[in-house]
Amino acid sequence: MIQQLPDTERIEPKIIIRDLNFYYGSNLALDNLNLDIPPHQVTAFIGPSGCGKSTFLRCLNRMNETILGTRIEGTVLIDGENIYAPEVDVVDVRRRVGMVFQKSNPFPKTMFENVAYGLRINGLKDKRKISEIVERSLVDAAIWEEVKDRLHESAMGLSGGQQQRLCIARALAIEPEVILMDEPASALDPIATQKIEDLIQKLKTDYTIVIVTHNMQQAARVSDMTAFFYLGKLIEVGETGLIFTKPRLSQTEDYITGRFG
Repeated sequence: MIQQLPDTERIEPKIIIRDLNFYYGSNLALDNLNLDIPPHQVTAFIGPSGCGKSTFLRCLNRMNETILGTRIEGTVLIDGENIYAPEVDVVDVRRRVGMVFQKSNPFPKTMFENVAYGLRINGLKDKRKISEIVERSLVDAAIWEEVKDRLHESAMGLSGGQQQRLCIARALAIEPEVILMDEPASALDPIATQKIEDLIQKLKTDYTIVIVTHNMQQAARVSDMTAFFYLGKLIEVGETGLIFTKPRLSQTEDYITGRFG
């Protein structure tokens, strides 16, 4: 069954996934997934550990291809283009679909060079343009005011929450259309987590955001749509308010209410 918005509320999806199967060797990790992801909204993936959320997230920018022995079947369309078509450049896919990981992973470089890195490897050499994009990205990631006077100091001296926002700025600098976030606040304290959540709400104005989270309260706070996964299957998807208050399936309700997972 294709999981999508009710017809009365249909908008053209940013991402369309059809008949997607994913294998680690001979092990089927994702089983016949079908999903529409709307633009300029936050879609949250929830479910118990090992249910396939992060694996599915990485299918959306072909990151799983870096793992030996994996195989994918099916279609992932972004703006109607199949990102797994033979002629598609995987580097371009990962530019269009940025990724923020669970653990902040700044490079052992200055804050400025962390954000400028993607611009330089994509061939931009204009120093003034690079500086403009770095500043804009740091502003958009809500960290500019905290770092503007020490941009040429090591990023490793930032707090965990600041490092994560710096990594978000690094992702924004190459002007993606979609931002994938894999448990972006799981290692952060409550104050830093709130800053990340506030940032996510602001960013959806300009980007389509997909977030994996084990924290159901976080999913309820930040997302517009929620998809519940279990054992590699997509069980139910819908508006977040309805998923958390009136799920259609008892399996979803059992997970939401803590009966398992």
